[in-house]
Amino acid sequence: MFSLDPRLDNDTYVIAEFKLCRALLMNDARYPWVILVPRITGLTEIYQLSQTDQQQLMLESNTVSKALAELVSADKMNVAALGNVVSQLHIHHVARYHQDEAWPAPVWGKGEAVAYSEQEYQAVIQQLQQVFKELIEDGKNTTV
Repeated sequence: MFSLDPRLDNDTYVIAEFKLCRALLMNDARYPWVILVPRITGLTEIYQLSQTDQQQLMLESNTVSKALAELVSADKMNVAALGNVVSQLHIHHVARYHQDEAWPAPVWGKGEAVAYSEQEYQAVIQQLQQVFKELIEDGKNTTV
């Protein structure tokens, strides 16, 4: 049975369930930041997915990147699967701006996270659910 790594669970809010992945909002208001976690137990690397699931992950990741970039008018999207701290396979989608505090360096380890208020994260999640509605619809009644 799928379960989310406790660190991801602690640092994020659930946006939605897609066909393959659980979509999460990183609790750091400095950056629009979505994390996709394939809902398959025991994965640490993309190559461990079946070819069909690799294609689904690419579809979901590209759709999230494009929709998030358009929603927040990002200058650049950083997409990465690092796994050095949390080994469970997860893909970061971070909208970046030339004026953000970490630019041009990666966001990891730069400054302190700024938590969303309850009202803020609920509003952001509603916006993201709207732009991800096609992926959410594809994920309904799907078991991984």
